[in-house]
Amino acid sequence: MEQVIEKLKLVFKLPDLRLKVIITLVLLILVRVLAHIPLPGVDLETLREFFQNNQIFGFLNMFSGGTMSNFSIILMGVGPYITASIIIQLLGHVIPALENLAKEGESGQRKLNQYTRYLTVPLAAIQAYAMIKVLERAGAAGGGLTFSITGIDLVVAIIVVTGGTILLMWLGELISESGVGNGISLIIAMGIIAGIPSMAKNTIALVYEGGLDTGKLIGLIAFLVIAVLVVAFIVLINEGQRNIPVSYAKRVRGMKMYGGSDTHLPLRVNQAGVIPIIFALAILVFPATIARFFEGSNVSWLANFSSKVVLIFQNNIFYGACYFILVVAFTYFYTAVVFDPNKIAENLQKQGGFIPGIRPGLETQYYIAKILSRVNLFGGVFLGLIAVLPFIVQYVTKIQTVVLGGTGLLIVISVILDTMRQIKSQLMMRSYEY
Repeated sequence: MEQVIEKLKLVFKLPDLRLKVIITLVLLILVRVLAHIPLPGVDLETLREFFQNNQIFGFLNMFSGGTMSNFSIILMGVGPYITASIIIQLLGHVIPALENLAKEGESGQRKLNQYTRYLTVPLAAIQAYAMIKVLERAGAAGGGLTFSITGIDLVVAIIVVTGGTILLMWLGELISESGVGNGISLIIAMGIIAGIPSMAKNTIALVYEGGLDTGKLIGLIAFLVIAVLVVAFIVLINEGQRNIPVSYAKRVRGMKMYGGSDTHLPLRVNQAGVIPIIFALAILVFPATIARFFEGSNVSWLANFSSKVVLIFQNNIFYGACYFILVVAFTYFYTAVVFDPNKIAENLQKQGGFIPGIRPGLETQYYIAKILSRVNLFGGVFLGLIAVLPFIVQYVTKIQTVVLGGTGLLIVISVILDTMRQIKSQLMMRSYEY
């Protein structure tokens, strides 16, 4: 604890680093102000009640930092930008032109970032339109919502929400360039943290509703214990890695000898981060969202089928099982896309490196792929458990107001650890010993 306090003192003693921290805080506060500026045409109290009573929409609202339940001008948050980033990243492994840009260094990365910004605009408009229409359909299907936006009002709302996403994207990049930490990640984490006071207030009100409820109080204590254990587990896995030993052969050039060092190739346990959870959530939300569109259809069999689909996806056991399986599957898929054992083995051979006891080339590739598969299994199961943790916690504690799950904790903890590493590197650059 003393070391943390000393680091904070050093941060605020350095004028340039202090300015970075202040810029970051000011911009994050600005984001939270924008999150509470609503669009017209909806009863906010009814909308918030709807999000509290709907598991899927409540989960999405948590990621947006409450912008959805506030029907804010930044309704979609940075979701479209993240989606665009993932699409460009995946296309970079499929389209040769984008792959070549990724290899061009800083100039190529700037072009890829520009393509990501261009793609964000249509994605933001499409997602804004879809969200407004889904909320309207939910109200028409008995969700308690009574708002309807049509005509020019709908066009204006989509333009404003799209502009809000672009503004958030710019603020995030501004934080990354002039502040401390990754701006987009900090905005997401700040949004999740902002929802904790409301969740705590609702939970305490539920425990003391009509007098002290001993059963719910025990459930709350159980939740706090689980939360502490989950935080410790996330930190352990997030920082965990499997080190593959690598040796470099000695090389003689002229009268000098080079190389001969021993190092390791680190394989992170959580190689894919939270990307598999985002993919799985997008896939799971899609069928129920489409089904809601057709619940009011005049075709009886289509309306009945849509109602059954909605009911199936409202079943926590079915939803949780599908969620877990998809997260594990996407962990393998995403890691296979971004981590190529063939390239690693090829680069090691070119640099004169080898894994002790393993022949360079094809055998090294197979060995790395085998180790990666084992690590992925553990990482995928870990992410799957984190994803379904809200359902488990609500079942154990019997408290439905607890929406913050392992995914939110994983994002917040990852962002905090990454920001701390950046601050530490900034201090080390200034040759301070601590």
